[in-house]
Amino acid sequence: MFNIERWQEIFEAIAKNKLRTFLTGISVASGIFILVILLGAGKGLENGIAKQFENDAEGIIEVWSGVTTKEYKGLNPGRQIQLRNSDYKLSLQKFGNQLEKKASTYNQWNGVVVFGKETGNYQYRGVNPDYQFIENATIVEGRFINEYDLKHNEKVGVIGQKIKFDLFKGKSPLGKLISINRINFKVVGVFTDPSGEREETRIYLPLTTTQKTYGAGDKISTLFYTLHKKATYEEALAESDKFSNELEQLLKSKNIIAPDDSGGVSVNNSVVDAKEFYDLNLYIRLFFWWVGICTIIAGVVGVSNIMLIIVKERTKEIGIRKALGATPISIIGMILHESIFITTIAGFIGLLSSLLLLEFVGPFVKSEYFLNPEVDFSIALTTLVLLIFAGILAGFFPAYHAAKIKPIIALRDE
Repeated sequence: MFNIERWQEIFEAIAKNKLRTFLTGISVASGIFILVILLGAGKGLENGIAKQFENDAEGIIEVWSGVTTKEYKGLNPGRQIQLRNSDYKLSLQKFGNQLEKKASTYNQWNGVVVFGKETGNYQYRGVNPDYQFIENATIVEGRFINEYDLKHNEKVGVIGQKIKFDLFKGKSPLGKLISINRINFKVVGVFTDPSGEREETRIYLPLTTTQKTYGAGDKISTLFYTLHKKATYEEALAESDKFSNELEQLLKSKNIIAPDDSGGVSVNNSVVDAKEFYDLNLYIRLFFWWVGICTIIAGVVGVSNIMLIIVKERTKEIGIRKALGATPISIIGMILHESIFITTIAGFIGLLSSLLLLEFVGPFVKSEYFLNPEVDFSIALTTLVLLIFAGILAGFFPAYHAAKIKPIIALRDE
């Protein structure tokens, strides 16, 4: 029930102690402000990490070779291992039914690319058709490399959109010839990549053509695999971890590498990486909650202390009320009402300020692993509930103390 006299008392008390109420409100508002900003920053980290994993296909398992670090079967350490077509074929024979997408690549970093009077230096990469989906490249003109290109060693290429603007000045390159290290290729497609311009400075060629044209024989730079999707993340993690270990041992056995040698063949499992990133993000968000709540608790303690002072100042008034028949519940309600009002208003100001800051400043704060910091409705609702609880907590102990005051003692108070 609305009690206008109760509200008049609250506003009179606030008017008598403006500075004290203002400083108390600042402590609560700053606590909510810091909590929401920290939670928004945590969401920004989560968005940034999620965006990174959207740049490529989900659950990529990547394999590359290196230098052995251990002696094995009479062979000295320090051997440079070279992956070959036979490694790729062996992996398909062994694990073909588990794979959703698969690709092998041969990479060259320094390709002098010429079209007419325009020249640029770009990476070119021999690939299989599935590589489009592994790289998450989107064809915006023409097509990607296909099986016919591989089988017939076609001299065709798919260029990134950045190369299109560099060499062709935005005009359609389809059907045009470009020279890559003095060898002509016909452009059959243009792609865009969610990772941006860095990925769009590549040229994709048929793997077989690249190996033969540039004297690579049967050399492979990197192997890529994705597995069939599972119902849960835990199943996907277990399946990919098992596959990664078995694939690593298969390739080590074929290339005569010690099973415990970490240098000869390396396997990176992005499913495991994703779990590590999201676990880290969870820990960061929990830490932010902890810091924010601790800040709010400091504000609540301040409000509680202020309310104790108010109770002390109003001891005689409370004694008179009780002498006139006021119940302990009504005394508690009076103190709680004022406490909840101060903390709620101050907290709402802190919440509104933080939301406005995230709304207007957040979109301009961008980095590779930080994107669009925001607070969703459920978090905002949680902070509002937290505000009310903070007000109750701040006022309860002073209110309980006030309710226990005996009228005869209160009336003697000076």
